[in-house]
Amino acid sequence: MAINKVATLVLMLPLLACAAEDEINTDRPDFVESSDVVGKGRFQFETSVAADRDKSDGVKERTYSTPTLLRYGVSDTVELRLETDGRMRAVTTDAAGQRSSDNGYADVSLGMKWHIADEEGARPSFGLLAHVDLDSGSAAFRAPGKGYSLRAVTEWEFANEVSLGVMPGVAWLTNDEGRRDATGIFAVVLGKGWTDQLRTFVEYSGQKIAHARDGGSISTFDVGAAYLLSKTVQIDTALSRGLNDKAPDWSWTVGLSMKF
Repeated sequence: MAINKVATLVLMLPLLACAAEDEINTDRPDFVESSDVVGKGRFQFETSVAADRDKSDGVKERTYSTPTLLRYGVSDTVELRLETDGRMRAVTTDAAGQRSSDNGYADVSLGMKWHIADEEGARPSFGLLAHVDLDSGSAAFRAPGKGYSLRAVTEWEFANEVSLGVMPGVAWLTNDEGRRDATGIFAVVLGKGWTDQLRTFVEYSGQKIAHARDGGSISTFDVGAAYLLSKTVQIDTALSRGLNDKAPDWSWTVGLSMKF
């Protein structure tokens, strides 16, 4: 009887490993990316609707977008990525109450993620992400030139389903004068799993750390939650509060992610 139980367990181990690999692990809704990749031959899309609201000097701005990330695993440690804010609409109301709007599409970013190490003991899980931003969007939303970024992600899992993620990075962005300047990136997220399906997070995101001459910094405080409808389907939402003048006063998003 004991031999039969051992044999059954041995036969089940590959199935249990496969099930663990199949479970979705997304890069949203927080700003800090996951260090994990989707797995060889797997495809994952993460899409959403988002709204930003800002008011400065009597001018109100509302921006609506459809952020979308497509991920494909070329190996067990490397994935290819295509990311965009998708369809865009910006509505501006000036101090006199005059309203104007722009509609179009955002730029596209192409990238790669490399999962370098799993968490082991005190060593965190670690990954690198490299992206090139193409000035490919509609005129109203197109960047003045190509941009590049490199980010590192470290993640720790603690007791009681508490997790910590830290993401430093650097981006080279083209300004309105056509000069490409280096800017910093830094974000930290604290997550908590409440059930096998539900997790929440709080986060500081320095999406852009730059001098005023380079457009200034953009930083936010974020809270959100994600819920697994199944092992391969997730819904999520997040709310952000801008911490400086360059960041939108408020941002909100709700998303859907699926793994195939």
